[in-house]
Amino acid sequence: MQPRVRTRALARAAAFGLGLAVPVAVLAYLVRAQVPAVVAFDERAVAAATDVTRAHPALLRSALAWQELFQARWVNLAGGLVCLWVWRRHGLASRALWAFVTILAGWGLQLAVKGAVQRARPVVDDALTDAPGSSFPSGHVTNFACTATAVALLVWPLLGRRGRVAVATTGAVLLVGTALDRVALGAHFPSDVTAGALLGTAIAGASYVGYAGWRPPAGPHPDPQHPGSPARPPAPAPPPA
Repeated sequence: MQPRVRTRALARAAAFGLGLAVPVAVLAYLVRAQVPAVVAFDERAVAAATDVTRAHPALLRSALAWQELFQARWVNLAGGLVCLWVWRRHGLASRALWAFVTILAGWGLQLAVKGAVQRARPVVDDALTDAPGSSFPSGHVTNFACTATAVALLVWPLLGRRGRVAVATTGAVLLVGTALDRVALGAHFPSDVTAGALLGTAIAGASYVGYAGWRPPAGPHPDPQHPGSPARPPAPAPPPA
């Protein structure tokens, strides 16, 4: 691949990543500066959400189960298994490797951002869960947003229209559910989960833009009647008359 093409691919990836990372940086500044309006909104939201959760034991049990199910180790394991399946079943080795590396990178980057911002967790009377570490951004939400986006992009060419709608809808619903879960348990402020959703999407999206622009041409296009199938070889030339 020509150096100019590689440079353009990296530039597009950086532009996409910055487009979503800028709001994260703004939120990080606001919470670090303890802007009164942001702090007041966050604290009121957590207090109201935890009051509702505490008043409904079934909701609390469901929220605690959701918290465990969407731990990074389980989400990343599921994402890794999808990568393995795509590689072994469909032979898309480079695409599967890209998705797996992106998932691991997202996990590492959210830890780095947490360490840089160092925001304290919400202080909740009669705490509903034990959540150690920094609060901004939400690790659960960042990790899930990155993994879900990477997995969706990984399997996208293998799916028809209905499959794509199902994957996108399921990912969005689970992401919103994870964000609400973190606030309902008092583990994170709304600004934490908002930043996590943006950051995770930015990591996976920028990674894919760079990957798609960097990789060499794959040859003939896949069979349009069977998305994700290997490309059909060109028809043999007719014999001379």
